[in-house]
Amino acid sequence: MIVNADALQVWACWRILSARPGPADEARAEHLLYGHLPMDADYSVGAWLRDIAAIMDSGKRMIITGGTGLYFTALTDGLANIPPVPHSIRAEADRILAHEGVDTLLRDIDAATAARIDRQNPARVQRAWEVARATGRGLAAWQDDTPPPLLPISQATALLIDADRDWLAARIDRRFDAMIDAGAIDEVAAVLPLWQPSALWARAIGAPELVAHLRDELPLSDAIDAAKAASRQYAKRQRTWFRARMTAWESIPAG
Repeated sequence: MIVNADALQVWACWRILSARPGPADEARAEHLLYGHLPMDADYSVGAWLRDIAAIMDSGKRMIITGGTGLYFTALTDGLANIPPVPHSIRAEADRILAHEGVDTLLRDIDAATAARIDRQNPARVQRAWEVARATGRGLAAWQDDTPPPLLPISQATALLIDADRDWLAARIDRRFDAMIDAGAIDEVAAVLPLWQPSALWARAIGAPELVAHLRDELPLSDAIDAAKAASRQYAKRQRTWFRARMTAWESIPAG
């Protein structure tokens, strides 16, 4: 069976924009945790781990694949048992991020956590702020008390596809053009009445840019260029994460 480890491919609303496997791929093998969540679901890496644990109990051989490094490190290194963050605190963090920016959140994060997280990633900064606000304890301290992993790397074949930056950039551009041709604009138009920029599902790369186009705020060509740039920036953050956190994985050159 093929099991998803991509934080955007879990949402039912994004088949094209998240590059989920198509019907032909799904017909060849069982696919799990793809497109299984409605937009109002509250999901996290902890929820994903619980889903994975239930699948592992089946005893079937699994190929876990995707691009969310945090899912993989949580699976093979363990995840701290952090209490859920109340919706009121998440809403407060959303307001601060929207009106004051990520630097305001960073000022309230302890030094140990700030040194460990990706400070260029607003979602990671917001998560650290929410944990500290909700629990009175820094994210780094919670992580230091991490329990044993669900799937130790010694019990898995851990493969990391390493793509050359320029090769990957060209692939990103071609893929987004293919998404547009496949109906990505219609896919975004379908969720436009429910659009919430701070929602988890709304973080699909390309969605904010196409929303701006549909609202006549950006020409389509500019929206496409901006979406491609955002995707390249995300790929850069992925490479940084992989180099820092997945050194024990076997690297396989792409292309």
